[in-house]
Amino acid sequence: MTIRVVVADDQELVRSGFAMILDAQPDIEVVAEAGDGERALAAVRRLRPDVALLDIRMPVMDGIEACRAISAQSACRTVMLTTFDADEYVYESLHAGASGFLLKDVRRDDLVHAVRVVSAGDSLLAPSVARRLIAEYTARPPVTASGAPSPQRLEVLTARERETLLHLARGLSNAEIAAALVVSEHTVKTHVGNVLSKLGLRDRIQAVICAYETGLVAPSPEGEAALSSPAQARRSRGEDRPLR
Repeated sequence: MTIRVVVADDQELVRSGFAMILDAQPDIEVVAEAGDGERALAAVRRLRPDVALLDIRMPVMDGIEACRAISAQSACRTVMLTTFDADEYVYESLHAGASGFLLKDVRRDDLVHAVRVVSAGDSLLAPSVARRLIAEYTARPPVTASGAPSPQRLEVLTARERETLLHLARGLSNAEIAAALVVSEHTVKTHVGNVLSKLGLRDRIQAVICAYETGLVAPSPEGEAALSSPAQARRSRGEDRPLR
């Protein structure tokens, strides 16, 4: 089945470069390009693609607003693009419904992988972006009743589902969670689905955010380790490959 993609970036060379890479794949088709968020949103409404690749900083309508509108109005999943891992809009983008977040210097293979992963219903972060997200939580004061979701929100989960959410927040894959819980990957997928459904979450990234906001997981002093399994942490210290 062909994955249909809209690519939006106000820099024509960047936009066409990403489009060429994706169009060269046998299972991916770029159905539209856009130079701003408003045109990207219009293309999504008209063409109903599977994935929208959005630059954060665009004229007329920025990527965050476009992402929020796309998430509210369609089943299209979004991957945000940014130039710097310290981009101040990482947290806001994820809350807007983004399913992935990549740096613009992403490798060709990782860009293609990201589109495939997100189109399959999973989520993805570049390691340096994951560190940025954790740094946001490290710098925040403790959650209060008037702030983010309280721990009581998790009371709808079973003990095993809470344990699954804990492992999700630490960045473990389904296979790693299965090994930790001594269950099959199929069972893990069921637990993950239950967690997302009961908490009204879109994907694994929002589950991670929820785990931190409710206090289920506290950021580690190092930041990175809280989202990364040992294998992922080793990768992020070396090559900047996306985390699933």
